[in-house]
Amino acid sequence: MNWKTYYQEHLTTAEGAVKKIKSGDRVVVAHACGEPSHLLEAMVANADAYRNVEIVHMVAMGKGEYCKPEYADNFRHNAFFVGGSTRDAIAEGRGDFTPSFFFEIPRQFSTTMPVDVAMVMVTPPDENGMCSLGVSVDYTLEAVKQAKLVIAQVNPQMPWTGPHSLVSVDELDCIVEYEAPLIELAPPKIGEVEKAIGEHCASLVPDGATLQLGIGAIPDAVLLFLKGKKDLGIHSEMFSDGVVELAEAGVITNAQKTLNPGKFVVAFLMGTRRLYDFVDHNPDVELRPVDYVNNPFIIAQNDNLISINSCVQVDLMGQVASETIGPRQISGVGGQVDFVRGASASKGGVSIMAMPSTVKGKVSKIVPLLDEGAAVTTSRNDIDYVVTEYGVAALKGRTLRQRARALIEIAHPDFRDGLKAEYEKRFHCKY
Repeated sequence: MNWKTYYQEHLTTAEGAVKKIKSGDRVVVAHACGEPSHLLEAMVANADAYRNVEIVHMVAMGKGEYCKPEYADNFRHNAFFVGGSTRDAIAEGRGDFTPSFFFEIPRQFSTTMPVDVAMVMVTPPDENGMCSLGVSVDYTLEAVKQAKLVIAQVNPQMPWTGPHSLVSVDELDCIVEYEAPLIELAPPKIGEVEKAIGEHCASLVPDGATLQLGIGAIPDAVLLFLKGKKDLGIHSEMFSDGVVELAEAGVITNAQKTLNPGKFVVAFLMGTRRLYDFVDHNPDVELRPVDYVNNPFIIAQNDNLISINSCVQVDLMGQVASETIGPRQISGVGGQVDFVRGASASKGGVSIMAMPSTVKGKVSKIVPLLDEGAAVTTSRNDIDYVVTEYGVAALKGRTLRQRARALIEIAHPDFRDGLKAEYEKRFHCKY
């Protein structure tokens, strides 16, 4: 059948498409800013028709209305990463959290978590009947491949990010044309603390390095201090607007990358329309599945891979908690460990945990022991550098005693005496 004929025959409304979802189905939703909000709104409006529909995704950037208490019998959220709109549902028992390294999620869709329905957003098809998944390829592409039913919102405002982001029209079972602005992630506010952290991190980045950056004020602050660097590259699970500025300034060229030279390689994107316009039909930008981008064995093929992530707490042994406060799940592991281990195996690679030394000046983030119940995200065996606004602590290859001293030196001055007392008690020596 001609793809254009197939397309026309499978056109429907969002209201009609979501009626094909059945009670008990597992519905995998496209990630982050690739979330098909129009389809989710129609699904929630049809809530009375469902019981125990499982909604699976990572970062939810939309309203997350299916997590509201009134829909507890209709929907149950299963999160790989907990966000603002989904956190209460997990904490209050109306949802679940599934721990997973980011790069392993696609494999779970063909093993432990078979997919009934994939709800995604795509570009209009090209002349060959191919659509791009745009800003969300990560696990979204595999969800399309594995799902029994694929519901796609076709949105002309989605940027084209081929060739590894493509799905054929005949892979889409329900096609819903609906144009709307993509969800945008506003640039974070960068204060003096973040600037100090950014400057320390930038000191560990050599010319020609390939960068992985997380989300938030600290990664964006790092970018502020890279303007004097040369020929940086990007191999990262995501990037945002700050990378666009450095690319346009000629700082990021990808010229010295040892894997995929000349290319920005990412799994998903979060930012403003400026970012989306930059990547649209840009041959130098490749969005690829996360089981490629975040695979530590692939990451390690980039020489001088510098991984920069943030965290909640670091204890004096170098254990890192990045996803919980005590037992309360507040986010997820994401790609942190994928890149920490990939950087460790990279020739010249470095991984950095960057964080403010305190929570609003009141609680130290460098602690004798992680909070009771906290999950260890990055182990003490994996940790490399820890950075606060007070400096850099190099932990790789250091003894527990040396680690503790290095961490105390970059703790907030108000908390150093207490940490020194713990040091002397634990190691039976004067600080």
